[in-house]
Amino acid sequence: MVRNMAHEKPILIAGFGGQGVIMAGDILGKAATIYDHKFATMTQAYGPEARGSSCSAQIMISDGEIFFPFAEAPQVLICLSQEGYSKNVGSLHPSGVLIWDTDLVQTANLNPDWTVYHIPATRFAKELGNKMMANIVMLGFFAAVHGVVSVPAMREAVLTSVPETTKEINGQAFERGREYGEAILKSRAKQERPRG
Repeated sequence: MVRNMAHEKPILIAGFGGQGVIMAGDILGKAATIYDHKFATMTQAYGPEARGSSCSAQIMISDGEIFFPFAEAPQVLICLSQEGYSKNVGSLHPSGVLIWDTDLVQTANLNPDWTVYHIPATRFAKELGNKMMANIVMLGFFAAVHGVVSVPAMREAVLTSVPETTKEINGQAFERGREYGEAILKSRAKQERPRG
């Protein structure tokens, strides 16, 4: 059977242990499979310690069956730490999408062919009362700026993945990221609109 890579979207979320990187990968895969009825796989990697060391989740999303769950060049790289950025930015696809948390990551020498987005996810999470929700803010943002999964699917996956007692605040975190992402897209569309 021929592998149709054109329909496969490899996404790498990179950060450090304790940020909820693996949880974010789980939620993204759940949004794709359960709520958007696509195929998805997830692989994860940890550093030698669980908390504070490097951590990543690679999610492959496809409209068809996935026969190999790894990609050498992710089409989307989401960075939640400086180490996650430094370690993985060189592997991003030449026409990929780079997203980073401006509170934790400084970028340099970006490929002009990349589509880039950034959000102060940790600051937004702190404003809501818990910096540990930065991963949920980032998922809301990602759903808004990238169409690999729908916003309703991602929202539902978030709300069904967090404890009942935190649903409301996690829902707020998701919406904060989504609203910011939609505002970024509107701003860019306005700048690109021809004047006449």
